[in-house]
Amino acid sequence: MATIPEIKQSTQAKMDQSIAAFKNTLTKIRTGRANPGILDTVQVDYYGSMMPIGQVANVSLLDARTISVQPWEKGMGAKIEKAIRESDLGLNPASMGDLIRVPMPAMSEERRKEMTKLVRHEAETAKIAIRNLRRDANEHVKKLVKDKAATEDDHKRAEADVQKVTDKHIAEIDALVAAKEKEIMEV
Repeated sequence: MATIPEIKQSTQAKMDQSIAAFKNTLTKIRTGRANPGILDTVQVDYYGSMMPIGQVANVSLLDARTISVQPWEKGMGAKIEKAIRESDLGLNPASMGDLIRVPMPAMSEERRKEMTKLVRHEAETAKIAIRNLRRDANEHVKKLVKDKAATEDDHKRAEADVQKVTDKHIAEIDALVAAKEKEIMEV
């Protein structure tokens, strides 16, 4: 059976993983600003197997609104360009010799509102995950008290500590949301 410090440590680690997953999700939400991470989900046919673009080409920024994709092999350019065009990202790549330029289209007001709504939805999902972890930790501590492995005072202290960690993670999600919304509205 886990001890209270182990429960708290495990809960903290799982909450940190939830934040990392949320940050990863945010990178995939498109703003008007270019971000090479947006192409991470695009798969390219590489000699019969599907590979992420990052494994067949160098993906970097040309400027604030343009991503450059430099295939490592000649002949992959057309396949990469096709994969980007057919992805659900709404991007229109253009080849310039071996280099593929992917300009980020300007966002309409309606699209900005959609993106903001999507960010808030993803944030709520992350917050629910954090709250579920808090509930699980509190249930583990209650079980320890019930099994006489911990005192009622230990239970109250542990609950307060878990709540502090929960509040910190929820605040971090709120800060990430605010930053992403600002990024969406600025471009």
